[in-house]
Amino acid sequence: MWKNFISHFLPRRGREVASLPWRVAFLSLFLVTACGRSPQVLKSSLSAAEWHQFQGTWTAAGTRNILRLTGSRWASIATFEGSLLLAGPSRPGVGFRSEAIVFSDSATGLVGRAVWTDEHGNQAVSELRGEGTANNNKITGTFISGTGPYAGATGTYEFSWRFVLENEDGVVQGQSIGLHGQIRAGSPQAISFLSRPQP
Repeated sequence: MWKNFISHFLPRRGREVASLPWRVAFLSLFLVTACGRSPQVLKSSLSAAEWHQFQGTWTAAGTRNILRLTGSRWASIATFEGSLLLAGPSRPGVGFRSEAIVFSDSATGLVGRAVWTDEHGNQAVSELRGEGTANNNKITGTFISGTGPYAGATGTYEFSWRFVLENEDGVVQGQSIGLHGQIRAGSPQAISFLSRPQP
C-alpha cells in the first residue's frame, strides 16, 4: 500500500534521483501527517468567503542551468518535480504531486510557476515570486488558476527553500522550510468538494 502511495506522488525524475534516505523521510512524514491525528471533518456549510489555512512540506528534485553574468551576478532556470504534504484541520487536501519552473537572477530575485495536482487529477496553479538571495530566500506563492475544486480559488502561501543536493551536472534536490498559507474556494463546486471529510 505504502509503495503504491509513494509511487503515485513521487514523480519520475524524483524516483530516479531520490536516495533511500529521501524515501524513508518521505514515508515518515506521511505517517506523521496521516496517523498523528484522527480524521478531521470540516463544517458542512462553507461559503466562498471562508479561508482554509494549511501548513506543509514541499520536497522536490530537478535540474538547474546557471548562466554566469558580470561580476558575481548569475541567472538560472530550474525545473522541479516533487511531492507536497499538507497539514491542518481545514487543509484543502493531504498529498499533491508538484511541478515548478523557476527563473532566478541573483540581483533581482526569482519568478516562476507551480502546479499542484491532487490524487484525482485536479490542479491548483500558482505564481511564485521572491528575492531568492542567500540572505533572504523567502518565496511567496499566489494561486492564479486551477481545475475542478480549485477553479477560481484565491489565496497565498509562503516558504523558504533549502537545497540538500547540488552537483556539477545541475541535478538539485531541496525542501521547503516553514511553508504555510491559505486558500479560499472560488465556486460552488469547490465549496462542495472542500466540505467533504478529508482523509
